[in-house]
Amino acid sequence: MKYAAVKILTTLSLGLFANMSNAACPELYNHKITTLQGETLNLCDYQDKPILVVNTASKCGFTPQFEALEGLYKKHKDKGLLVIGFPSNDFRQDPGDNKAIGDFCKMTYGVQFPMATKSSVAGPNANAFYKQLTAKTGTAPQWNFYKYVIAPGGKEVTAFESTVAPDSAGLTAKFKPYLK
Repeated sequence: MKYAAVKILTTLSLGLFANMSNAACPELYNHKITTLQGETLNLCDYQDKPILVVNTASKCGFTPQFEALEGLYKKHKDKGLLVIGFPSNDFRQDPGDNKAIGDFCKMTYGVQFPMATKSSVAGPNANAFYKQLTAKTGTAPQWNFYKYVIAPGGKEVTAFESTVAPDSAGLTAKFKPYLK
């Protein structure tokens, strides 16, 4: 009987601590993203770092931006920058499945930054994370390679048009002050 009571109290305590850690995570970060590699990326783990989010497509005129995105990731990942790609067929330029998208990104551009599984990023079917990005900035992706820079803590989220290069001065100025 004594063992059962200790086990119940331990279980309740662990549950309480789990809820406290989720409560400490700002709503914008309270997402677990499954990557094309089958890993789970918990955004709460990155709430104190700058994040560059981009919706991607394999058959778009902006697809060569993968090169600059990967360059930023390699150059700044050890300083705290997280780059996340969100493949989407919302604009009818990425009809492939997750495996085809992952193979294309790795083989063509050497992409190593996390790529989420394919989902919708605009409109009523947008994934929950993108709905929050849209609400926070007042703008949804208008096309592929639309970008968002999230300052640590989600205090500021800035949207960038597809035409803005990932390594442009204006975009990088939004995350560089937060690099370590």
